[in-house]
Amino acid sequence: MYGELFAGVGRDPADEIDAIFSEDVTPDPVIVRDIPFYSMCEHHLLPFFGHARLVYVPHRHIAGISKIARALDVAARRLQVQERLTAQLADAVLGRVQPLAVACRLEAEHLCMSMRGVRKPGHRVITTAARMNTAAETADCAAAYSRRDLLDMLAV
Repeated sequence: MYGELFAGVGRDPADEIDAIFSEDVTPDPVIVRDIPFYSMCEHHLLPFFGHARLVYVPHRHIAGISKIARALDVAARRLQVQERLTAQLADAVLGRVQPLAVACRLEAEHLCMSMRGVRKPGHRVITTAARMNTAAETADCAAAYSRRDLLDMLAV
């Protein structure tokens, strides 16, 4: 059981994004929503779980959509905090797919807050991360999308 729960320890989430396509790529945003995830709070050793949303603006490549879900699973299956999990997903997509821009939003319930302490079941913690490709050849194109633009796309 613990081998499955912590299967992401020592693994790089970006390595899961191994299906990259470079044909007929357009710079139109790609949005993936409602990807479920389960992780373990590193402070309380209790689960937190929820859904992820991600948007990226392709430059030269697009990713196999299931690979983004796999990257999320690898990052989530370790002792984790939601803020870092959000950043790791954005960084994995930026590093592997090299889009003009990427943003992700994770929404989760933390059992460490639901079943102990303040005991507030049903709460949601929302974290976001946005990254812009700063490579010289993409800087002008990436500037067309602000952090706010990306986060607005995730709110849909």
